[in-house]
Amino acid sequence: MTGSGWAQLGLWLAVVTSGLYHGVNPAMGWPLAVSSGLMEKRTRALFTALGYLSAGHMMATLVVLAPFTMLAVLLAWQRDVQIGASVLVLCFGGFQMIRRTHPRMLARIPPSRLALWSFVIAIAHGAGLMLVPIYLGICRSFDMDRGDRAAATLMTANLGMAVVVSIVHAAALIVAGGFLAWLIYRYLGLRFVALSWFNLDVIWASSLILVGIASLAINAMG
Repeated sequence: MTGSGWAQLGLWLAVVTSGLYHGVNPAMGWPLAVSSGLMEKRTRALFTALGYLSAGHMMATLVVLAPFTMLAVLLAWQRDVQIGASVLVLCFGGFQMIRRTHPRMLARIPPSRLALWSFVIAIAHGAGLMLVPIYLGICRSFDMDRGDRAAATLMTANLGMAVVVSIVHAAALIVAGGFLAWLIYRYLGLRFVALSWFNLDVIWASSLILVGIASLAINAMG
C-alpha cells in the first residue's frame, strides 16, 4: 500500500473512532434510548430510539460538512481551507472548555423528539465540526490524482464523500451507543447510569482541541 493509501486508511479509521467515541458519550443520547426501552418495556422501543438518535446525529454531521464541500473545490487553497477548519475546531474546543453551559433552546426540545434533539445536541457540542478536518483530509488525498476534473464534478464527488463520511460515522456511533444502551437496559438499568454518571464536558472539549492540534500538525508536515 502506498503512503497515500495508508493516509486514507488512517483518516477513515479516525472517522470510525470518532463515531465510537461519540456513541459511548452519554451526552449524545443513548440514556434516552434506555429510558424509552424501560418505559415501554420493549427492546424494540430502545432500538427505535437509537435509530432516531443516529439519524439526527448523521444529519447534523452532514449539515456541518456540506459547506466545506464547496470550499474543497478550491484545490489551490485546499490546504489553507483545512488549516482554517483545524483552527476553527481548536477554538471551538477552547470555547467549550471555558464555557460549559448549554444553550437554553436544548431544554425546550422534548426528549420524545429524539431525531431533532440529537440533531441540535450534535450541532451544539461540535460533534460534526470535529469531523471537518478529517473529511477535508480525505477529500484532499482523494483529489490528488484528480486535479483536472471540472469544479462541478469535483463538488459532486466531495458531497458524496460527505454523505459517506456521515453514514460511516453514524454507523460507528450506533454500534457503540447501542451496545451500551442494550447492556444497561438488559442488565443494569438507569439506576446504574445515575450512580456512575460523571461530567464529560472537559473530556469532550479536550478532544476537540486535540483534533484541531493533530490536524494542524499533519498539515505542517504535509
